[in-house]
Amino acid sequence: MPGHLPAPRTLDPSTAPSLRWGIMGPGWIAQRFVGALHKHTGQRVVAVGSRSADRADEFARRMGVPTAHAGYEALLGDPDVDIVYVSTPHPQHHRCALEAIAAGRHVLIEKPAGINAAQAREVFATAHAAGVFAGEAMWTRFLPKFDVIRQLLDDGTLGTLRTVAADHGEYFTTDHRIYDPTLAGGPMLDLGTYPVAFAQWVLGEVHTVSAIGVAANHELNGQISATLGHRDGSQSLVSTTILADTPTTASVAGEGGYLELPGPFYQPGPFRLVPRTGEPLVHEEEPASHEDGLHFSAADAARRIVDGAVDSAIHPSADVVATLEVMDRIRAEIGIAFPDE
Repeated sequence: MPGHLPAPRTLDPSTAPSLRWGIMGPGWIAQRFVGALHKHTGQRVVAVGSRSADRADEFARRMGVPTAHAGYEALLGDPDVDIVYVSTPHPQHHRCALEAIAAGRHVLIEKPAGINAAQAREVFATAHAAGVFAGEAMWTRFLPKFDVIRQLLDDGTLGTLRTVAADHGEYFTTDHRIYDPTLAGGPMLDLGTYPVAFAQWVLGEVHTVSAIGVAANHELNGQISATLGHRDGSQSLVSTTILADTPTTASVAGEGGYLELPGPFYQPGPFRLVPRTGEPLVHEEEPASHEDGLHFSAADAARRIVDGAVDSAIHPSADVVATLEVMDRIRAEIGIAFPDE
């Protein structure tokens, strides 16, 4: 066991090359994304587009964005926009990303990159063929905290890995858009992405899936639990729900000890390395705030684009598709289908 935790290798986001960003879909997450960019980076948000002119104007005023466009076509035709952040409702991510790519724009897509693996594959294949960058803003993967964990895993600090456990549950009232079946509602895409992606990131390819679900109502799934079988006999236990608040914790257990990530595990914050023998080590260098983490994926995209790359090295398209493939298999086990699949 190490005597101390490694330092994160994450580059300072404020030093990333500055690109001109356009926001496609001025919702809750877009507001926090733009706030994080303004607070922590030199990225410039130059335009916002919405199907509602009023919403675009209001977002631009509130967030200090110079130009508001009525409609996505106008945004994509704006010559001042280098890259588009797609933050529309889930079922629109695929179409909006393809439209941005067709317009010659780089894209960073709020997770998920599509409602299923087939959509994500098409987005990335189209971007790569066009020579433009496409990435998924799975912000968790870019946090310094997770680079420290990556180093510990790659160094074999925990020995042979055996088990991952991760959950994400939040109670939502039925008037929330997560209860809208036309928007691919339910816990899978909003919440379940985090534990599934974490399990796969730690343990690798998933070979077997066993899942059960509970309905929220006659239209919508409300809760999912799944056991995933990985390489070398390792297993992960993942769960997600919109019916109750859960601890939203994660752990990684190996023969040499375990990592303990308190809730919310996917956000900036601490974790503990607990060796089988010896003293625990604690990582607690990050502020636990949503707005203090969303900018890392944007800084990575800017660096990759300036370098001429079309994919992220930290969260590559292969990982995005692999996570969605597992989520597709979980949904198939339970019988969950999204609109237009």
